[in-house]
Amino acid sequence: MGSSDNYNDILPEDAEDIAALEDNPADEESTDVIVAPVEGLESLAPDTPIYRLRLFYSHETFLAAYTGGSLDTGTMVMVPTRYGRDLAQIIGPIRRRENQIISELARIERPASPEDLDKAETNRQQEQEAFRICREKIEAHNLEMKLVSVHYLLEEPKILFFFTAESRIDFRELVKDLVSIFKTRIELRQIGVRDESRVVGGLGVCGRGYCCHMVSDKLKPVSIKMAKDQNLSLNSMKISGPCGRLLCCLAYEHCFYGEQRRLFPPEGCKISYDGELWKILEVNIVVGRVKLVTEDGRQIQMTATDFEKNEGRWSIKKGAQEARI
Repeated sequence: MGSSDNYNDILPEDAEDIAALEDNPADEESTDVIVAPVEGLESLAPDTPIYRLRLFYSHETFLAAYTGGSLDTGTMVMVPTRYGRDLAQIIGPIRRRENQIISELARIERPASPEDLDKAETNRQQEQEAFRICREKIEAHNLEMKLVSVHYLLEEPKILFFFTAESRIDFRELVKDLVSIFKTRIELRQIGVRDESRVVGGLGVCGRGYCCHMVSDKLKPVSIKMAKDQNLSLNSMKISGPCGRLLCCLAYEHCFYGEQRRLFPPEGCKISYDGELWKILEVNIVVGRVKLVTEDGRQIQMTATDFEKNEGRWSIKKGAQEARI
């Protein structure tokens, strides 16, 4: 992402809105770390296949090993999670293993049987009805919470209800109602707004699927500084996603901008050129151009390759070609 406009100054009336976009991990309980601790994985053979798996109901991914041979991409398997044994789909094998942490691996128990898949389909139909009933009960109890999704565990007598809320909710009476209706264990989990977007999915302002849903499920904190480093307009409507937080792509692209900025003189830097003193007015990382200005207001543009840094000082190479504005 990038822009030729430079709006690094935040208007006073926008300061509160901008601050609200930043992530505060203490305010949210993520659904991450879904792998249940499994013993015995420390003794895995070096050639044991390791796969990345995805849970459909939360769209989270994790790593798991399988000692029963190789499995094809797309295979549905039974695996333990922190909520209980459930179905997951293999996204693909892990090629590079040197940095994998054994303690974070799950163990694939077995490929899913036709009976498992039939039961999972039945559960999906029941989840729709459970969602409707739970939402009605939430309204009846006048609770300030938003139901996001419902999931029946495949091999555990438990139903998971995921919801978002601005604060802690006393849902004890709601749980009693749900238990009396479904006659099984009920677990309500409060998740964050980013987690909601990851679970539900949708299209972002770019016209593509949400980054958190389509690119990566690992939700990294995003800061206003990332937007500033990318020279973006600090307009809350332009740099926030449908979840109301800063766009995930700001974090994905931040490293690129950091690396590229080392190839450009910083804004405000003064450089002698053609017998005059010029000031770096603007750096456009995306198109690779730098705008310079003199004290009398004349402006020129140059490319990143026109500059060099020697002994900590920036200068313009001999024979550099400027484009006057």
